Amino acid sequence: MLARLDSATLIGIEACPVRVEVDVSFGLPHFHLVGLPDASVRESRDRVRAAIKNSGFEFPAHRITINLAPADLRKAGAAFDLPIALGVLAATGVVTRPEIANIVYVGELSLDGTIHAARGVLAIAAHARRRGAAALLLPYANLAEAAVVDVLRLLPVRTLAEAVERMNQATDAWPALPSTLPPAPPNDAATEHLDLADLHGQSFARRALEVAAAGGHNLLMIGPPGAGKTMLARRLPGILPPLSFDEALEATTIHSVAGLLPAGAGLLVDRPFRAPHHTISDAALVGGGSIPRPGEVSLAHHGVLFLDEMPEFDRRVLEALRQPIEDGRITVSRALRSVVFPARFLLIAAMNPCPCGYHGDKKRICRCAPLQIARYRGRLSGPLRDRLDLIVEVEAVPVTELAQGSPGEASAQVRGRVLAARQRQLARLTSGRMNARLTASELKRFAPLNRASKSLLERSAEQFGFSARAYHRIIRVARTIADLA
Repeated sequence: MLARLDSATLIGIEACPVRVEVDVSFGLPHFHLVGLPDASVRESRDRVRAAIKNSGFEFPAHRITINLAPADLRKAGAAFDLPIALGVLAATGVVTRPEIANIVYVGELSLDGTIHAARGVLAIAAHARRRGAAALLLPYANLAEAAVVDVLRLLPVRTLAEAVERMNQATDAWPALPSTLPPAPPNDAATEHLDLADLHGQSFARRALEVAAAGGHNLLMIGPPGAGKTMLARRLPGILPPLSFDEALEATTIHSVAGLLPAGAGLLVDRPFRAPHHTISDAALVGGGSIPRPGEVSLAHHGVLFLDEMPEFDRRVLEALRQPIEDGRITVSRALRSVVFPARFLLIAAMNPCPCGYHGDKKRICRCAPLQIARYRGRLSGPLRDRLDLIVEVEAVPVTELAQGSPGEASAQVRGRVLAARQRQLARLTSGRMNARLTASELKRFAPLNRASKSLLERSAEQFGFSARAYHRIIRVARTIADLA
């Protein structure tokens, strides 16, 4: 007997339809899986066999052939376990209503028949709604995530036996969703917002942080160890505006596809903050792999990407940042297909002034030779520096100010000014783009220079050799400062 069920696989952050066809026929016992599956999908035969037996059903001792169509699309992940198991049971008559069509199935099986959460359910739910599916049968742990997509009936199940029960029920007997969905887990200490009031001094760096947050400008902080660069960067999310619904939907989809969304969580409520270690590879930073997965730049979409000790990163890794900084997306090309990941993030970087960290310090002696300092600073290429809107020096705070000085301005006050500046930008441009992304023609329209300012900027560009990008960058930053004022 032949059974057909609908499922989906992930290509980038989009879901593509997959038809799971199961044929159980007489012959020597054999479980054959075709349709370009990867290792994780091929291993499903062992999980499916054990889950069916341990759920109280009989596994057929016949020839079982499973086709995942289309055959030229590579399938990955364990989310096909549930549709394959239900297909086997439907083909052997255990599921008495295999003609129920237009339902999308997704879920990973454990050996005892429990259904675990799957990656990318939010993208699959959006795909199911677009294709007009009647319902989505999914793991209960993914319910809050999929509930973000409206006008789609959800059938959450915890076990394979429960899934069979739902399949054998009439459509009007399907249970309604609970009135209250599981709440999202609270933030842990690592992602909790920190307050700028904890910092003493650093008025210049705090001002740069405010300008960066208001206009979406990339920022590089240069200062000795212990000056507060990391503390400043980690407090940036606390002064950024809250995520809009569309931004939260995009960020949540990326985290869901990457498998980083906590179980039971719905939409992300906080802007992402990613701080990869300097040993990261280029594929982990921008995305990649044989089956492309989103990298750190995409996980920081609509949030903050913090690169501490920026010169310690591999040169190839840093150069890979140039395209996403410029375009707001990253294209990963492989032999079979190309995938585009969104990557519109706010880059905050920190570095020491020299290898020992004390060049220019008033109290500590720098032991680095001029050649060492030049080589260290040369790890950041000119084109990459040209994409950093703000470069500020962060000086060490005196111990007396740390012990006796008054706390700095709270994040809530700074956030109020940032929100007001962003509202001015939104009123200026209906597209919702920030000042950091204004084009040259838009700068002429929304940030015209008077004669004295234009003359000063032209003389500076001539004297210091500014590029065209740097010329426009200065005007964009000036526009943001004017919005804050």
